[in-house]
Amino acid sequence: MGLRTPDRSDAPVIVVGGGPVGLMLALFLDHHGLRCTVINDDPSPGDLPRGSTHNARTMEHYRRLGIAEDVRALGLPPDHPTDVVYSTRYNGFELARLPMPSSDDKRRAVAHASDIDQTPEPLHRANQMYVERLLFDRARTRPGITLRFGWRVTDIRQDDSGVEVRAEHTLDGTPQTWRSGYAVGCDGGQSAVRAAIGVRYAGDGAVDQSILGRRASAIHLRMPTLYRDFLAGRRAWSYWALNHDLAINLIALNGRDEFFLLTSSVDPTDPDPSRVTELVRGAVGARIPVEVIGHRAWTPGLALVAERFADRRVLLAGDAAHLFTPTGGFGMNTGIDDVANLSWKLAARLAGWGGARLLDSYEPERRPIAVRNTTAARRLNKNLGNIELAAVLEEDSAPGQVERTRIGALLATYGEQFASIGVQLGARYDDSPVISTDSEPPPDSSISYTPSSVPGGRSPHAWCTERRGRGDSLFDHFGTGFTLLRLGSRPPGVAAVVAAAKAGGIPLTVLTIASAAIRDLYERDLALIRPDQHVAWRGNQPPTDAGALLALVTGR
Repeated sequence: MGLRTPDRSDAPVIVVGGGPVGLMLALFLDHHGLRCTVINDDPSPGDLPRGSTHNARTMEHYRRLGIAEDVRALGLPPDHPTDVVYSTRYNGFELARLPMPSSDDKRRAVAHASDIDQTPEPLHRANQMYVERLLFDRARTRPGITLRFGWRVTDIRQDDSGVEVRAEHTLDGTPQTWRSGYAVGCDGGQSAVRAAIGVRYAGDGAVDQSILGRRASAIHLRMPTLYRDFLAGRRAWSYWALNHDLAINLIALNGRDEFFLLTSSVDPTDPDPSRVTELVRGAVGARIPVEVIGHRAWTPGLALVAERFADRRVLLAGDAAHLFTPTGGFGMNTGIDDVANLSWKLAARLAGWGGARLLDSYEPERRPIAVRNTTAARRLNKNLGNIELAAVLEEDSAPGQVERTRIGALLATYGEQFASIGVQLGARYDDSPVISTDSEPPPDSSISYTPSSVPGGRSPHAWCTERRGRGDSLFDHFGTGFTLLRLGSRPPGVAAVVAAAKAGGIPLTVLTIASAAIRDLYERDLALIRPDQHVAWRGNQPPTDAGALLALVTGR
């Protein structure tokens, strides 16, 4: 499809960058009834491993789009544990194991969870390259999404009425120009869109440490005998080998023969396959067959955030707006939360019911989250630099056992990066100009999440039935526009709010739920939920001026 010169596009939004964040923006825009065109350098989705973490909030976003179960079918077999294991070598001593549930375990946990459990869609491990292909294939089926892969953006210009995006075909240099109302740069760390609007990153660069510091390599490997000969009965998702000579991490991709190697011990620009093979064999402790399929360089420790997320009609999301170290798996997930926020605002603005201030709220809502999350990821990455590995670690001796016990105890404290539910679900927009705040929010924590209906945060989740399938979550009943919850046995009437929404052309779903448990969870009889599932307002009585409230939350 990248070989054919496209016709000029007049889609309301142009998305530059067809990775997972750009494709999710396109799917969200489609969900809200807005057409878009996606322009991407590469002619097809990425085929190199990247992040493998789709956190609980991202899985909720997938659920909204009806693809959560499709995502869960990707990656490791459903009964495969997702443990993190630290060993001296893969045929050596196990230092520590952080137990993590398989997909089957998570399904059972959801089935037996309380009615007000907050993780209807637990975190899932599946490499980004698999999910990116799924998102691409899904986008191809949507008539409102035009995919133009194999086109490189060369220039972006904007005026009071729209944005002009110029590109050239990556094979023959054929030029093409697109015109749209808005353009969104989801085009990564080297973003052409960010450069076009003169925005720079601010923050911290690489960490200077021996374990995943400076510049590192991410290498796609095939090793057909590793499971059979060395990992049988010890399955995990992440396999660390740590000793005085080396430190590498193998991430299981398919539970059979493909792995993702993370290391700082080879040249990241052009890793020699023989050196990679030697390194992996050293970590295994045996001469196993190793095939290098592909590689890319990356920089551990980054915590960079764009100084601005928008310039009039051009906006940034994902890596174009913030660049993470992969530790903790926060990068792609933060980007997907960006576009969940941005998509409905673009749709509202272009549909006419969103006011001029609505898009202005994107940066003050999302930039603090980017700073918060990049800082947390960098801190977790720096933990790795605290490990000092003595040569005695591998000795089958009393001093060796003492050293392994010491290192194992230290590694056991590193579970925070795998227990970051506060980062996953705790994003809040308390200082937003389009939120009607009423009280102090719960304390922020990276490792714990306190559900709260205080405006600004994610809507508390609840199950509406004893089942746990599609249609049983409270979230499944939210509309694509705003949702007004009427809770408890005697909720007040909301005719004035409904009338004000109708007068303003604002899509509003009224949802009445008698459950006392859900009413207690929300602590109010009424709650107004935004299209991105964040609470915009709450109260025990309708607002005294419904029109003024709706004008506030829609940026009018």
